[in-house]
Amino acid sequence: MALNYLWIGFFLVAFATGLIRLIFFGDLDIFPQMMQAAFDNAKTGFNISLGLTGALTLWLGIMKVGEKGGMINLLSRGIAPFFSRLFPELPKNHPAYGSMVMNIAANMLGLDNAATPMGLKAMKELQESNPVKDTASNAQIMFLVLNTSGLTIIPISIMVIRAQRGAANPSDIFLPILLATFFSTVVGIISVAVVQKIKLWDKVILAYLGGFSLFVGAFIYWLSTLPREQIDAISMVTANLILFTIIVVFILMAMRKRINVYDSFIEGAKDGFNIAIKIIPFLVAILVAIGVFRASGGMDFIVEGARAFFGFIGVDTRFVEALPTALMKPLSGSGARGMMIDAINTYGVDSFVGRTASTLQGATDTTFYILAVYFGSVGIKKTRHAVACGLIADFAGIVAAIAISYLFFS
Repeated sequence: MALNYLWIGFFLVAFATGLIRLIFFGDLDIFPQMMQAAFDNAKTGFNISLGLTGALTLWLGIMKVGEKGGMINLLSRGIAPFFSRLFPELPKNHPAYGSMVMNIAANMLGLDNAATPMGLKAMKELQESNPVKDTASNAQIMFLVLNTSGLTIIPISIMVIRAQRGAANPSDIFLPILLATFFSTVVGIISVAVVQKIKLWDKVILAYLGGFSLFVGAFIYWLSTLPREQIDAISMVTANLILFTIIVVFILMAMRKRINVYDSFIEGAKDGFNIAIKIIPFLVAILVAIGVFRASGGMDFIVEGARAFFGFIGVDTRFVEALPTALMKPLSGSGARGMMIDAINTYGVDSFVGRTASTLQGATDTTFYILAVYFGSVGIKKTRHAVACGLIADFAGIVAAIAISYLFFS
């Protein structure tokens, strides 16, 4: 529903802006420019979707090998002790634990097709223990915020789009996104824990959150002491080494379980082709709306307004052109993707703006969409503190993404 209003809004605002420029400023070219932008962006959306086919086929094939090789189960066992502390109201052997852990593990690996059904199953199982059926329970809110914070190990779709748009090193946003989503997730957990009075000083919680936070903090501090060229080299080598290591580990785990690796890859690869074809109308629709909005001058108005504000308070404004991606992300994943592609097309895939927009796209998830789907599936109408905590996590992820982009790409 939010995307419907946003899509309509882009066209109506663009039309109104175009009329103002035509009537009051005599800009005779404005509507021809807007129509040309519509046709150009429709073509761009189709080309991007077509170009995604090969890379999505590759990565979803690899993901299927990892899934059958037991990677999700391995991650599940690693997260389980932590989860049992985050949901103190649930009995120790509650059936929702398995579904929740599998959902988070699948999200971390970018397995959206596997993650969503598991997430809906977990929400249904949590609802069975919910004493007030139309009101979100503490456990349901914590689970939802863990989803909206968007912790990601492999941002497949973003790397694929960057590769398709000709990035010199498509995976250079791998570490920045991983770090940004880490901050988003930690802040989301802490915000919910404070409201729900969960004991954050529990030794298991401290071991997980404290250990990871110290590692990430030390890593960022170390990077901040290095010259720009060294950070680029470390990021490039580390990101690609980790990604290729993951591929090899997936293959070895599948071999150990006597899985036919080739057949598993082909099974997953077929999904990649189908997904690339299915997203064509969605991507064309949102890119056309954004293109018309930009051609009318509406996007410039927002960007220049933000630039003036941040410049007034003394903040470096180079990130401002990427800000529309961040503003769109809590409302619509496809809308934010369209904003990211628009920034890449306008400023360049390897520009600071292009890389920052890519990092912002991966920093959080679509809070309102996830809330509508997950809570709507079990009939919850009173969300309590779910929206506030989800948006706090989003804000933390956005701030972290911008700061980390300056560290890596400035």
